[in-house]
Amino acid sequence: MFVLVTYDIEKDRPRTRLAKALKNFGPRVQKSVFEADVGEEELVRLQDVLGKVELQKEDSIRLYVLCASCSGKIRIWGKGEVTRDEDYYIA
Repeated sequence: MFVLVTYDIEKDRPRTRLAKALKNFGPRVQKSVFEADVGEEELVRLQDVLGKVELQKEDSIRLYVLCASCSGKIRIWGKGEVTRDEDYYIA
C-alpha cells in the first residue's frame, strides 16, 4: 500500500532521527515528506517507529494511507515523480 508521512518537528535531534528512520521505508520527496510503498508488516513497523518519536506540544506527524485507485491519481507539478517499487524477478 502507498503511504505518505509528513511531519513538523521543531527540535533538530528528533527531526533528524525520524528522517533517518523514514529513509528505510521510502524516499524523501520534500523536506518533511516521505513516500513509501509498504506491505502490511512494514506498515506495522512504520507505525511503531512513528509512535516512538518524542513530540513536543506543537509537533506533529501524519501518516496517510492511500488506496490503490487514489495513489493512481497523484499529480506532481515541478520536480519529482511518484514513488514506485521496482518489480523483482528471481530466476
